Amino acid sequence: MPSHPPSHPSTADPLLQHLQDKAFAYFLHEANPANGLVSDKTAPDWPASIAATGLALSCYPVAVERGMLGRDAAIQRTLATLRFFRDSVQGEQSDASGYRGFYYHFLDMRSGRRAWQCELSTVDSAFLFAGMLAAAAYFDGDDAAQREIRDTANFLYQRAQWPWLQAADGTIGHGWRPESGFIAHSWQGYDEALLLYVLALGSPTHPLPPAAYAAWASSYEWKRCYGIDYLYCAPLFTHQLSQAWIDFRGIRDAFMRAHGIDYFENSRRATLVQQRYASANPLGFNGYSEHCWGITASDGPGPATRRIDGIERHFEDYVGRGAPYGFDDGTLAPWAVVASLPFAPEIVLPTVHHFIHMLQLHEEHPYGFKASFNQTWAGPSPGGWVSPYFFGLNLGPIVLMVENHRSGLPWQLMRGCRAIVDGLRRAGFDGGWLDAGKRHA
Repeated sequence: MPSHPPSHPSTADPLLQHLQDKAFAYFLHEANPANGLVSDKTAPDWPASIAATGLALSCYPVAVERGMLGRDAAIQRTLATLRFFRDSVQGEQSDASGYRGFYYHFLDMRSGRRAWQCELSTVDSAFLFAGMLAAAAYFDGDDAAQREIRDTANFLYQRAQWPWLQAADGTIGHGWRPESGFIAHSWQGYDEALLLYVLALGSPTHPLPPAAYAAWASSYEWKRCYGIDYLYCAPLFTHQLSQAWIDFRGIRDAFMRAHGIDYFENSRRATLVQQRYASANPLGFNGYSEHCWGITASDGPGPATRRIDGIERHFEDYVGRGAPYGFDDGTLAPWAVVASLPFAPEIVLPTVHHFIHMLQLHEEHPYGFKASFNQTWAGPSPGGWVSPYFFGLNLGPIVLMVENHRSGLPWQLMRGCRAIVDGLRRAGFDGGWLDAGKRHA
């Protein structure tokens, strides 16, 4: 019998199902069926993103359970993806797909070769590996195709040589380029790298030591914003992406034990801070309110400077926006609000309704929410300027986090993943489902 829970489409919340249906359509139509690669965004001749491809692999189980994709079709898509990464060129040449088990951030949609002289990316490789491991957990049948999914996914994850990309201070480097070597920056300060560190510590073949996680956590910043104490990071997505896969409810590392909460509660607090910041609206942007918030790394209307209502405003294009201390130019990202659904549904759902019904940001678009909008920069729609693009990195978290809120399926799959469990324990996590699993091991 399959270990995953059954689908319950007849009891589905129509709004939540609709959000998932539209977002998942991106992965159906913006992928190359021959190799499984998923386009980074809906721009002409744009390359694939390995992060978007990893999200697709994670979304296929949800799509099967919710009746958006047949199981056989999901198996074939998953196999095409895994076979591509297994068979693609790994080496030092500048047009390879990857090196030492990691992969370049952007790959040509057709050839699968490196695009734009981009970096070999540790964090984007982690999102890809997480998708592979989710597929391995879900496709648990005894037939040849599902065995191949499990074997190939585990082989690809276990091939990554994590110590090669460890920085001198013990943290994990951002990546490497064949032309210039290692990128000078490393993953420091709390952010989306939580999943990256868990996977690096959990490797059964080339793991990093627990000291790597301790080095990362030593750079954390605990702040008090709008009356809320929490582990700070400005862009909202940083509090969400790792938790698309890992259930942090009730489990804690040394840092969280010292502060009496867990990472799930921390993400709830970060979400509440975002709403309070938008309600206070210290910079006076149009539209901000308790039902209109969500500042994160996103597309934007700039770069440009405009004088609006007597105030000189500087706008950027794609940058790491955040609140309350990050860059803010009035640009909001609806997807980042939806991805906070498990943490704070009582403030997320009214905001989603505002985006859909008042600002008309969802229904007219084939994949639901575009990347972002800006009501201070005027535009033809009620939402003002609206990004012309959809991004796979935005839409995947909608599918996964809505499902975590509805059934917990993505979390349940990864609870049974040995690499995730080992990585969490080596990072010093205990409590909750981790201790329950230990008792039943």
